[in-house]
Amino acid sequence: MREFTPLKILIFLGSCLVVMALISAVFPENGIRVTEKFVIKFPTLTSIFNEEEEKTDISSITAIKTEDELKADSIRLDKINADKVELDSTVKLLSGIQYGPDGNGALDKFFSALHKVKNSPESIRILHYGDSQIEGDRITAYLRLKLQFRFGGKGTGFISPMPVAESVGITNTWSENWDRYNIFNVKDKRVAHSNFGPAAGFCRFRNYWPSNDSMHEEQSAWLKVKTFKTAGENILGYNKVKMHYAGGCDKTIVEFYENGELKQTDTLAKGGFNNIQQYPLSAGPGEFELKFKGKDSPDIYGFSLEGDGGVMVDNFGLRGSLGLFYNRMNLTHLKQFYDNMHVKLIILQFGGNALPGLEDEQDCTWYANAFKAQVNSIKKIAPDASILIIGPADMSVKEGTKYVTHPMLETVRDQLKQVAFDTNSAFFDMYACMGGKNSMVSWVEAGIAAKDYIHFSPSGSRKIAVLLYQALLSDYNTYLQTASY
Repeated sequence: MREFTPLKILIFLGSCLVVMALISAVFPENGIRVTEKFVIKFPTLTSIFNEEEEKTDISSITAIKTEDELKADSIRLDKINADKVELDSTVKLLSGIQYGPDGNGALDKFFSALHKVKNSPESIRILHYGDSQIEGDRITAYLRLKLQFRFGGKGTGFISPMPVAESVGITNTWSENWDRYNIFNVKDKRVAHSNFGPAAGFCRFRNYWPSNDSMHEEQSAWLKVKTFKTAGENILGYNKVKMHYAGGCDKTIVEFYENGELKQTDTLAKGGFNNIQQYPLSAGPGEFELKFKGKDSPDIYGFSLEGDGGVMVDNFGLRGSLGLFYNRMNLTHLKQFYDNMHVKLIILQFGGNALPGLEDEQDCTWYANAFKAQVNSIKKIAPDASILIIGPADMSVKEGTKYVTHPMLETVRDQLKQVAFDTNSAFFDMYACMGGKNSMVSWVEAGIAAKDYIHFSPSGSRKIAVLLYQALLSDYNTYLQTASY
């Protein structure tokens, strides 16, 4: 048996280092291209020993205090003055909301509705669409908290029966026979229609009937939603549940339980693609459950947990989505939802999932044009709503031994900004607000972004939410100065 002495091991390791150094010295700096998309690279000596990662100063962001955002606001509804919002003067905005040359009024419809909502019996709605960066109510929860304490409103708004990531302080459970049907990435092939509702998806407790199958056994299913004190006073203050659904091919019996007590039994409508079943709450929230029984399942778009009046802020975190799904949906059907929900602001936060597939400016232009087509369609079905487009956050890729901003990120950001200007929408530059180029490295080092160099941590999400709220309400204050109230 060959003996390995410490000296021999040292010589072997030294030889390996010498060989690697020689390879590094002669290997092409840009690598060796094997195919159009596959390049072999080898680190240079400079990148290993001398080169440091570029870092961005984010001290103004790390200084933002967010520890109280899930606690009760010091302002109470009976003392609200909706004419001006006092903002935190210590929060420094690196980039505010931007408007096109002719688009200074892009958010005026929303600001007008926000100003009037306190004296209205009807609530207004903000729909926050985005990819995984906002799922689990991240960013949205803070906006909801601050807006509801300032302008009124109770409840978390629209939630999926089977969320991929649950909202703050809410737990969903369901029987094992439920399934999801989505369209926000690709359309589910099991679905013949395009009526997917405001969440771009729905749930059923049994699949659609095959065309040659007219006989079905009756089936039971249940859905349960539980709210906790950690959700906060406003979330727990909802006093009704609205179930949005499309009727099945056969009648469905539904029992509604509040905190374990049967409160209501109903037969859901057969057919119809925009039905609402409302359940008033008597004992206050805590837990509600719906038990279903029928030969076919309705399409359950979701539940809306609401109070009376004020502002509702819905979170639609669509994991993996590029935001290009609207034109695959039945827009007439979606318009009915938007009209009934009194939607006044639609936030579109996409772009991050597109970046890995974009290699040059032409690819970015394709994505921007496709996204613009979605925005134009939304404006047609929601003419009374304002639109705020949020550009992608900084996203890092590995270059040698360091992390740097994705090479196409600024191009995508610029083109999405132009989409906003071309469609008379507003634009919030999240990339610039983070600190710009290579800021994600600083966010990761500060513990406010995940080590995938893509997503925010929970505390980082709250800091971005503070910046977004500050920018939005700062412009609201400016609007009030010029509006004739």
